[in-house]
Amino acid sequence: MIVFSLLPRHAVCIFYLVLRALDTIEDDMTISLDVKVPMLHEFHSYLYQPEWKYMESKEKDRQVLEDFPTISMEFRNLSKVYQDVISDICHKMGVGMAEFLEKKVDSQHEWDKYCHYVAGLVGIGLSRLFSASELEDPVVGQDTELANSMGLFLQKTNIIRDYLEDQLEGREFWPREVWSRYAKKLSDLAKPENIDMAVQCLNELITNALHHVPDVLTYLSRLKNQSVFNFCAIPQVMAIATLAACYNNKQVFRGVVKIRKGQAVTLMMDATNIQAVKAIMYQYVEEIYQKIPSTDPSSNKTQQVIASIRAMSLPGGPMASRHHYSPIYLSCAMLLAALSWQYLSTISKATEEYVQAGEN
Repeated sequence: MIVFSLLPRHAVCIFYLVLRALDTIEDDMTISLDVKVPMLHEFHSYLYQPEWKYMESKEKDRQVLEDFPTISMEFRNLSKVYQDVISDICHKMGVGMAEFLEKKVDSQHEWDKYCHYVAGLVGIGLSRLFSASELEDPVVGQDTELANSMGLFLQKTNIIRDYLEDQLEGREFWPREVWSRYAKKLSDLAKPENIDMAVQCLNELITNALHHVPDVLTYLSRLKNQSVFNFCAIPQVMAIATLAACYNNKQVFRGVVKIRKGQAVTLMMDATNIQAVKAIMYQYVEEIYQKIPSTDPSSNKTQQVIASIRAMSLPGGPMASRHHYSPIYLSCAMLLAALSWQYLSTISKATEEYVQAGEN
């Protein structure tokens, strides 16, 4: 069992580095599209080419490309079952990145598709690694719909929260199908005279994101290993707290909305079992429910999705962890969880930057 507890962590770290390298190519504005697109499509094959590296990147993370032979060697030293997962996800993500280089996010379906490529695939890949390690049951890796929802919930939260920052940097990732009902241009939502319509648009997108919460709870309820549970649960509770802070909040269009550091620490320490996570979800959807304006166009849909989350999250279960773990063990699990949250935030941000640049 000790071997299994170590191998997945090594595989997860290699998975991160491989995707970091892929993302660095996708984000490099100095690489022309006629060079970049084939590289994205073929990047997964470079994992099996011992000498492949890229020395012409100007990106801050170019070291992962310059030292790629070291990364690919570690990749090839993994068990074949891990290699197959990482290579497959890398291939699919590269194809998806290439698809959205010159494509806008228009419909809600395309929003889901974009989020799938940059975050849902990460959730699917991690889930397959967990199952391959035998730390989790096969169903965790097989149920790609639930794993995809884990990634979509985090990605949509980032996109919603980062409206103003994205606008200031010339990026647009709110789906046109939604925002066009509230403004002629997405940038118009930041104008003071449009704040009421802007908040209604914000609330509709948050309602859309909340539809992933039941899948998130179902996914987490299947996990057996404590470190895997923490790794997966902590980013999710951070996301629901962020959405609660953003809901019906004009500040999203004026500045940065973030959860407090103390609040984040509390969430990390509390989210160690499914009953605790359900209680956290219940707490924050109640916070959202209390802020729903009666005049909001999405109010009925918001109330309906909250009702479905309530039904899965009613308090009553034990709040203590299922097992007693040492502080050192939990700290390691927290570190992995923080890494997953940081990765999803970082890679999605970098992806957004280039997609928007491609449109320009």
